[in-house]
Amino acid sequence: MNICEIKYLLSLALMVELFKLIRRVLMNRKILVVLIVAVLMLIPLSVFANGSKESGGGPSGDVVVYTALEEDETADYLEIAKKELPNLNIKWVRYSTGELAAKIIAEKNNPQADVVWGSAATSIASLTDLFEPYKAKGWDKIPAEFKDPDGYWTAVDMYVAAFCVNTDVLKKKGLDMPKSWADLTKPEYKGQVIMPNPGSSGTGYLQVASILLWKGIKNGSNDGWDFLQQLHKNIVEYTNSGSAPAKIASKGEIAVGASFGYRVAKQKDSGYPVELVFPAEGSGYELEANALMKNAKHTEAAKAFLDWAISKSAMEGYSKYKLMVTLPGIESQSEIPLPASKDVKLFPMDFDWAAKNKSMVVDKWTSLFQDKTKPE
Repeated sequence: MNICEIKYLLSLALMVELFKLIRRVLMNRKILVVLIVAVLMLIPLSVFANGSKESGGGPSGDVVVYTALEEDETADYLEIAKKELPNLNIKWVRYSTGELAAKIIAEKNNPQADVVWGSAATSIASLTDLFEPYKAKGWDKIPAEFKDPDGYWTAVDMYVAAFCVNTDVLKKKGLDMPKSWADLTKPEYKGQVIMPNPGSSGTGYLQVASILLWKGIKNGSNDGWDFLQQLHKNIVEYTNSGSAPAKIASKGEIAVGASFGYRVAKQKDSGYPVELVFPAEGSGYELEANALMKNAKHTEAAKAFLDWAISKSAMEGYSKYKLMVTLPGIESQSEIPLPASKDVKLFPMDFDWAAKNKSMVVDKWTSLFQDKTKPE
C-alpha cells in the first residue's frame, strides 16, 4: 500500500468519525448548546460594535466636511487622508469663506456638516456658538498663537495678501510696477484694480482688516475707511473669492488683482506674465483653521478626521501649497517658487479684534462699496 492510499483511508476514517460526532450533537441538545457558546466566545466583540470599527481597524463611516481651501489643493490633501483613514467616507464641499459661514448659520438647527476644515480663523472665532470645543490629537504641539485656548478652533496654515500684477498690461498702459496699497490709489491705476469682497472672501476680509488696523481704527480713527474710499475709485469690481482677482489679472483683463501669495505664485508658475508683489505696508494674513460642528451627526468620524488634519503627514501636505504651516519644524515644501516666510513683511494682525468686529466691518463696507460687488 502506497502513501497516497494510506492518506485516502485516513481521510475516509476521519470523515466517518466526524459524521458520527455531528449525529451525536444533533441528538444531544446539551452538547449543541456548549458548542454554540464556545464558538460565540471565539468571535471578537468588535464584530458586534455598532459600526465604529471595520475590518482592518480604524474609525469608519461617513464624515461631511465643509472647506474653504482651494479645490486643487484639497484634492491632494484628501489623497493623503484616504490612505491614512481608509475606512472613512469623506464627503466634502468647497465654499468661499463667507459662503461657508452663511451655510453653517442657515443649518444651525440641523447641521449637515460634521467638520469645518481650513476656513478663516476670524470667521470661525466669530461663530463659536456653532462649534463644539475639541482638542485634537497633537493639539499640544500647535503654538498658542495658532489655536483657540478652549479648543474651538485650531489653525493649520497661513495665507498672505499679495498683488498679482500683469506685466504685459503695465507695459501696454505705461504703468509702473505698484509696490504698495498706497500706489494703487494713484489716479493712473483707475479701472486697473480688482479685489475680493470681504463679506464673501476670507482673503478680502484680511485685506480690508489689515488696512483698517494699519490706519488706526482701534484708536478711533476713520482714516482706514477714507483710504478704502480712495482705493474704491480705482476698483473695477469686487469678486466673491480670493483667487479670482489673480486669475482675472493673469488673463490680462486687468493690471492688478489683489489676491494671496500662493495663488499668484501658481499663476506665474503656469506661464502667465505676472509678478508676485507683497505690499510695502506689510501683508495682512489669515489663519486657516479647523473646527468640530456642534451636534454633528458623525462625531467620532469627525474627531478622527480632525486628528488627522493636524498630524505631521497632513501638515507636510499643506506645506506643498503654503508659505507656512503651524506645526513647528515643517518648512514650506512648495514646488512653486515662494519666498521664505522670513523674507515677507507681515502686518501685525489682531485676530481677536478682527473676529469680534467682523460683522461691523462687513456691514459698513457693504453700505459703502456695494455698487461694484459682483453678484453671486
